[in-house]
Amino acid sequence: MTKNNFHTSPATVPLDADRPLLITDADEVLLRFVDGFIRFLDARGLTLDLSSYRLHGNVTRHDDGTKLIDVEVTVLLEEFRSDLDSLDAVEHAAEVLAGLRGRMQTVVLSNVTPAQAPARVRNLARLGFDFPLLVNSGPKGEAVKALAQRAGTPAFFMDDIPQHLAHAAETAPQVFRIHLVGDERLKPLMPPAPAAHLRAEDWRAAEAFIRARLPQ
Repeated sequence: MTKNNFHTSPATVPLDADRPLLITDADEVLLRFVDGFIRFLDARGLTLDLSSYRLHGNVTRHDDGTKLIDVEVTVLLEEFRSDLDSLDAVEHAAEVLAGLRGRMQTVVLSNVTPAQAPARVRNLARLGFDFPLLVNSGPKGEAVKALAQRAGTPAFFMDDIPQHLAHAAETAPQVFRIHLVGDERLKPLMPPAPAAHLRAEDWRAAEAFIRARLPQ
């Protein structure tokens, strides 16, 4: 890691060219983002309607049920993310990654800003996810490609958003893609990603898929 414990370029992430690689998203893959956001909203008299897999348009006021406009939700998200280091881990993620540590290397690829990254690093480290963090903005395919080119094979990419998996399929088709949604309440709201090799019901299923493809 850099002295700030995160990276803004795939080129600076420390990687072993001979070891398999797992690239994993943070929110709803490693960390229970929505669960934390719901607690944050509740303390402010607000509710998140989990009728669709989105935040904008789904935040309402406790008192009268009115919806917040998109700009208000954006402000709340920025406040929530500005010092975000208290999210819980998705079930089994820590145990699976600890078990895989001797077989492969892991990088966390997260769409946070450099200003938000230190809090994310603290949160990950507290839960035992002391892996390099690569901050990203927008589609993730290019970052997946750049990381995979510097590591051994096979390489895997896990995310909850189908668009990121689809972009990775275009830019780095050799990388195995795993679609995982950590929060049980959100799973019914997100159909399986067409570009994924596996829709993993949980981290144990993802582990089995990964281990089956690692060199013996």
